[in-house]
Amino acid sequence: MQQPAAPSLRPSQTRLAADLYFTHRIIEDPEWSLATVPHLTELCLQHIVHNFEKNPMLDRLLPEHQRKVLDRLSTGLPLAVTANLISDEDYWKRCCTERWQVCDISNYGDSWKRMFFERHLENILKCFIPNTTDPNQVLDLIPICKDYVRKLEVDQFLPPVKVDQKEERDDLSDTGSDFGLGEVSVHHYNLGVLITALPHLEELHLTYGVKNCGMNFEWNLFNFTYQDCCNLAVAVKMCHNLKVFKLTRSKVDDEKTRLLVRNLLDHPCLVELDLSHNLIRDKGARALGKLINRSRLEILDLCNNQIRHLGAQALAQALAENSTLTSLNLRLNCVEDAGGEAIGRALLTNTTLKSIHLGSNNLSEPTATLFSQVLAQNTTLTSINFSCNHLGLDGGKQLLDGLADNKALTEFDLRLAEVGQETEYLIHQIVWANREAARLGSLQQPPATLL
Repeated sequence: MQQPAAPSLRPSQTRLAADLYFTHRIIEDPEWSLATVPHLTELCLQHIVHNFEKNPMLDRLLPEHQRKVLDRLSTGLPLAVTANLISDEDYWKRCCTERWQVCDISNYGDSWKRMFFERHLENILKCFIPNTTDPNQVLDLIPICKDYVRKLEVDQFLPPVKVDQKEERDDLSDTGSDFGLGEVSVHHYNLGVLITALPHLEELHLTYGVKNCGMNFEWNLFNFTYQDCCNLAVAVKMCHNLKVFKLTRSKVDDEKTRLLVRNLLDHPCLVELDLSHNLIRDKGARALGKLINRSRLEILDLCNNQIRHLGAQALAQALAENSTLTSLNLRLNCVEDAGGEAIGRALLTNTTLKSIHLGSNNLSEPTATLFSQVLAQNTTLTSINFSCNHLGLDGGKQLLDGLADNKALTEFDLRLAEVGQETEYLIHQIVWANREAARLGSLQQPPATLL
């Protein structure tokens, strides 16, 4: 006898049966999923990323696997783990851009890793409070960052906090500062241990002061003490690879200048010194004159100090015997004609200085007269700045006469020097012609051949 055929299911009934099957499976195994199971390689990479802090593994991976791991690693991993293991620039770019809004790697040798470690160290130094912050925050970072730091720019040093007990007892007083600094001079963080432990440090830019202090302003916040200067001078002396040293807006006076100079004499690498916006007078300038001829200095910036004619004469005497300095900035001092003429006489024999800035120095016609001789004889100077002086109409005419046969000068700033509009225009035409000739000459020179 023939068996009856099984009833066929319609499509809707088939889907319903499948849904019931899947629902039954999901109820039995809550972790079961329809998603495709990842490859074993992917699971291994995920494990490496999740456990990188405890078991960092990178060098033993294939290049394509290294790339995947680096792209997934957190930028918050401890530096002790990542510093000497990860050299990939894309990873350090993520670290920088996630932390700082403005990131210009052109100031860091086009290296994201160098930028990160320099700025990270700078931030720690800016926020360091002596006797409060744990020194190990800096000391523990030295072995991690020493191979990557070549420049430090620290524009703030916080002084120690000294709690005023009287203010603690009397909260009604509104005359005290939140910083609670006492009247005794306070010393800042000693850079000695740090600087001497950075073998590749070439540039050091410092400002001893406090930024954004607002209503908590006190003069004690801006004290660069003699002890600070001693510590810094010894540290800089031991930093044999230092090429650029800038100590600005720090109330550096004659005594501190002489202390710094004693430790910078015969420095093997220093080529640029910036002591602008300080309190240096003639004694400090005389010490710097000695440094000029006992160092390899090429750039000296003494802008906005208190140097008068005696200090300028000391610098001029050193300049007459010097063969390394190429730029001298004395803007915003008060050397007057006695100092200006001394510098002019030095430039009659000096053959290396290319740029001199004497703006805002209370100069007048006698200085212009002597510099007309300099313009006629000196073939090295390419830039002179006499802005904001009182050279007068006759002084301007003499400078114009001195420029008649000068082919070297390409910059000559005479703004607000009272030389007369016509004279200033004629001088500008000569200088522009020299600059254009120099540009064309540089284009005609054959490119240097690579060895």
